[in-house]
Amino acid sequence: MDGMTKKIRIGVGSITAEAELHDTSTVILLWEALPVEGFANRWGDEVYFKIPVDAELEKEAREVVHEGEVGYWPMGQAFCIFFGPTPASRGDEIRAYSPVNILGRIVGDATVFKDVTEGEPITIDKVA
Repeated sequence: MDGMTKKIRIGVGSITAEAELHDTSTVILLWEALPVEGFANRWGDEVYFKIPVDAELEKEAREVVHEGEVGYWPMGQAFCIFFGPTPASRGDEIRAYSPVNILGRIVGDATVFKDVTEGEPITIDKVA
């Protein structure tokens, strides 16, 4: 990448949020695949959906994530938005089902995704 922070816009229902992306090999694959669309799945306070990206687990991948982080779940070829506890969480942590590649984080309040319902159309587009 060119050193500039890449940004994406995630849209689902009336919710629109931007995310700033890190400079990783998975982000490059995601960027090349954009725009993508799918249907939202909920797993606790996580929204995820399958995307046309096939990336390997990165060595920095992890299960415990922070509120507002976005990730790629290699096992399900899915883009994930984390904004609160999942069924796998222990205590107050936010835990993915299995390790995810961290792509970046939502700019602003990620808890807006609490209003997403199962099956809603969701899109990701390039911002910059």
